[in-house]
Amino acid sequence: MKILIVLTSHDQLGNTGRKTGFWLEELAAPYYVFKDAGVETVLVSPKGGQPPLDPKSNEPSFQTDLTRRFEADAEANAVLANTGKLADVTHDGFDSVFYPGGHGPMWDLAEDPHSIRLLESMVAAGKPVALVCHAPGALRHVKGPDGAYLVKGKKVTGFANSEEEGVGLTKVVPFLVEDELKAKGGIYSKGPDWESYVLEDGLLITGQNPASSGPGAKALLEKLNRK
Repeated sequence: MKILIVLTSHDQLGNTGRKTGFWLEELAAPYYVFKDAGVETVLVSPKGGQPPLDPKSNEPSFQTDLTRRFEADAEANAVLANTGKLADVTHDGFDSVFYPGGHGPMWDLAEDPHSIRLLESMVAAGKPVALVCHAPGALRHVKGPDGAYLVKGKKVTGFANSEEEGVGLTKVVPFLVEDELKAKGGIYSKGPDWESYVLEDGLLITGQNPASSGPGAKALLEKLNRK
């Protein structure tokens, strides 16, 4: 089994002058869910090379056993430092794709034609896709084989408006994930702020927040193992 992991290359938090990128737990948790299950992973990003880490995600209050394991893992860090280019991959040769969040994806992956093409072709090929936290925002332009928005009529979740308000970035982000999923016809729901909440509807798996990244990866593995 082989899973593609797509990370952001965007490192600017709007016009705040602060840095953003991918959220460490949202990479580390699925990375080890897949690795410990013997699944091969390939990491890509729009620009390739080292993706930007949201510095806030590495603060002590946000560290977990798995983020510490990742930081101490020389092999994992070498893989992260040398991501391939998103434009160079297709769904061929992969069983699925997983999108970690962080605020970065809202600026680049949400609008990236290669990301849109990848997600559409995965679904068209009958392969499941999983996105967590802010990464479900990357679905905003993605359409299903029927030409309708992929999320239309599907049960979906993603970073909640209340969570965005909690981190004080409602006016900074280019759009709100919850609002966008609803606007594109998604049947949005959420669990309590900051607690794991994962939904599966057909080939689409979405997780609400960082705590949902490991459970989201496990849900994806279970789905692949049922095929």
